Amino acid sequence: MKCSFVAGIAGLMLVSASASALDISGEAGKEYTRIGVGFGTESPGLALSGSWAHNDDDGEIAGLGLGLNLPLGPLLATVGGKGLYLNPKSANDGYAVAVGGGLKWPVTDSFAVFGDYYYSPDSLSSGVQDYQEASAGARYTILRPVSVEAGYRYINLAGKDGRRDNAVADGPYVGVRASF
Repeated sequence: MKCSFVAGIAGLMLVSASASALDISGEAGKEYTRIGVGFGTESPGLALSGSWAHNDDDGEIAGLGLGLNLPLGPLLATVGGKGLYLNPKSANDGYAVAVGGGLKWPVTDSFAVFGDYYYSPDSLSSGVQDYQEASAGARYTILRPVSVEAGYRYINLAGKDGRRDNAVADGPYVGVRASF
């Protein structure tokens, strides 16, 4: 039973890997910067991702994610989770295990809109009351593999034990992405 389960997971990863692409992205908001890398994030199947975000006043986060992309008509839906290292300015370092997902709608071959949300309650985090991350935006492919995007990103580390919240990101951003 265990052997067939492991073989099934390995098979899913191989099927996912055959249609996947590597994505590298960077974005900047008013008071934060974020870089990310993903494998398989734009196609059905398993997706791996990593990111790092920094805000001079509120701290930083780094995370690794695993998701499953499912086609729903013209939409690509993602369900998954992230393991995060948290370094808020007003509290001790900690961790969070966030669950969530997102939707992407490729309106045309070169224009898409997207949104996602991830949450970690107090029971799945340390050093913070809870963790929330949300984004919504639009992406335009200038010339494959380069695209630009604009949107709104919110990343909040809610204070615990009377400490203040640390909003690593809370506002509009612009970014660039390369997909190979």
